[in-house]
Amino acid sequence: MKSKMKIIIALVAFYTLTLANAINAQNNPAIVNSSIPIEMLFPQGKSKALILSFDDGNVADRHLVKLMNDYGLVGTFHLNSNKLGTKDYLTKEEIKSLYKGHEVSGHTSNHPSLTTLSKIDVIYEVLEDRKELERLVDYPVRGMSYPFGNTNDLVIEAISGLGIEYARTVGDTYNFGMPIDFLKWQPTIHLFGKTNYIPNDTANDSRELAQFYQLTNDFLKANSLSLFYVWGHSWEYEGPGNKWAEVEKFFKMVSKNPDICYITQLGLTDYINAYKNLKFSVDKSMVTNLSSIDVFVKIGGKAYTIEAGSTKQLN
Repeated sequence: MKSKMKIIIALVAFYTLTLANAINAQNNPAIVNSSIPIEMLFPQGKSKALILSFDDGNVADRHLVKLMNDYGLVGTFHLNSNKLGTKDYLTKEEIKSLYKGHEVSGHTSNHPSLTTLSKIDVIYEVLEDRKELERLVDYPVRGMSYPFGNTNDLVIEAISGLGIEYARTVGDTYNFGMPIDFLKWQPTIHLFGKTNYIPNDTANDSRELAQFYQLTNDFLKANSLSLFYVWGHSWEYEGPGNKWAEVEKFFKMVSKNPDICYITQLGLTDYINAYKNLKFSVDKSMVTNLSSIDVFVKIGGKAYTIEAGSTKQLN
């Protein structure tokens, strides 16, 4: 009998506590608001962002950069420092002025496939490239793209302590999602320059261009948060199958759009990290931005600007 009474008393206590918690939740914003959705917006509160990324440092970058500057676009350029000054590559002396307003990033000193190297050789290729590029541009080089897009866990382990904060592969996603892993950053799509040009293959050219422009139009019409990451090599747009007119057509399509944030890969890396480091109160009525970057968010469907180094009251 006593054991039954204990069970009844325990059940009454449980249901009383449950009811009290429910009433408390109705009157306590800290509980009610704990599930309010928080969504990152891009800088300036934009819903779309465009990254343009090009490898190698070929002399054709001169024309590419001029086109980008003409259309008000910014890019991230991944360079092989030991190739600069050799045949078909830019000179070291022009790097700082040519890429002013853009980002210079690493691509290893000599462009080897890193997955074939020892750990010490991977470290050498990345650090020597960083050191020389930093000497040329006078700012820290904090990212890279993998030569040939080749990487694996051993390569990532080797570069993780070398000041590299992002590294791009060549595994196109064909979507507009955010990077899942900064050191395995997959782009959206290659800028329609085939590395193995097939003379007179007009059918394949047509399919390639159709796919690229379909994705571009999907990005321009997108209603949700969308990152369009386009990569390539300037040398692919010259010679047989000259594609400079198509490059300019694309630049014109995506330029001067008030809904698009034009940003470098490092710029977006820093921004995402600043967003991830926002400190919210339990009831999401306050937020502190510890970074030096203004962060734009949507909380419960309402847009806010969280100024750098500030604590903001949300309502």
